Amino acid sequence: MLNDQEFLRYSRQLLLKEVGLTGQKQLQAATVLLAGLGGLGSAASLYLAAAGVGTLLLADEDSLYLTNLQRQILYRTPDIGQLKVEAAQQQLTALNPEVHYIPLARRLQSTTWLDQQVKRANIVLDCSDNFVTRHVINAACVRSSIPLISASAVSFSGQMMVLQPPWRCGCYACLFPDQQDTQRNCRTAGIIGPVVGIMGTLQALEAIKLLCGLPMKTAGKLWLFDGKNLQWRVLSLSRNKQCSVCATDT
Repeated sequence: MLNDQEFLRYSRQLLLKEVGLTGQKQLQAATVLLAGLGGLGSAASLYLAAAGVGTLLLADEDSLYLTNLQRQILYRTPDIGQLKVEAAQQQLTALNPEVHYIPLARRLQSTTWLDQQVKRANIVLDCSDNFVTRHVINAACVRSSIPLISASAVSFSGQMMVLQPPWRCGCYACLFPDQQDTQRNCRTAGIIGPVVGIMGTLQALEAIKLLCGLPMKTAGKLWLFDGKNLQWRVLSLSRNKQCSVCATDT
């Protein structure tokens, strides 16, 4: 049962029939892995912590730089130079001390360690900023049959997709088989802060819906956001029967 403080803290979402007491308990029992604590992870982690997701695995090996603060709203100027996982844990604890935060200050690679972290989670949010990391996270989620919510943003554009086992609509590698990093990223093309916040917030929204058992009508689609014109395009995803990652998954 929720205690009095928890009832007050979560009272507004408890009013929703889609959440209620059952959904709140499901959120509190859940573990979410946030792979990356930059612009996407900042927004997503704040809303997941505020919603009362029981355990957040905070994975990022980087320290905070001044250039990050324009879009990574989780942090403050005095945090510069600190490991992001440590600063994130401090800021999120100040927001909601009821949540258990586990910092993971290691590079996410195709290793046994990565598989172990993915298996701890009910959902993985890919908030990373490069193709190589996205591909290894995707492969780990497929191996462990863990739902993946992936997003990215550059310039005024963003994209997001919800991928679920048994991967009938494919995986990240089906859509992007080329694992070479693109030259167009935040460092080269720039990024407007609110766009990355929108995409990270949507990742948190989809995670909360999934954890509460809501119908996932957004799954299996690529959601493309045009921040200049406030327009969306939605593309249906399909499985690549020759995909080296999910084609052999049962």
